[in-house]
Amino acid sequence: MTDPRPTRRDLMKPVQLLGFAFAAAAFGGIITLVSMGFFQDLDGDERLHVIVVSLIVAGIAFIATLVIIALLMLAVDPAQITKPVDQGVLLPESGDDAPAETAHGDDGPDASASDRPSGH
Repeated sequence: MTDPRPTRRDLMKPVQLLGFAFAAAAFGGIITLVSMGFFQDLDGDERLHVIVVSLIVAGIAFIATLVIIALLMLAVDPAQITKPVDQGVLLPESGDDAPAETAHGDDGPDASASDRPSGH
């Protein structure tokens, strides 16, 4: 174990992302084959129609998965790609497990109305 914590670049390798998209496409294609009755008694034209529809569904699943993953990767700051991953991305960066300060401050949500701006 030379590197105990993977970096974000290690987690987002293109081959792994393409493999995930291919797995989603294969799943969609197989489900389409099974649901349209490919493995039942069909004649040649019906089997061809089922295969074409299955390939279309697999292609849509592949492209949609790649687009969604690419959009999710845009949410990552490029400066953080080389940082080691210690915790979840959306967790606060403080080291202790104390809850984050609320938006209302120390007063809480039931603060008196005099503390709020009047808006007049």
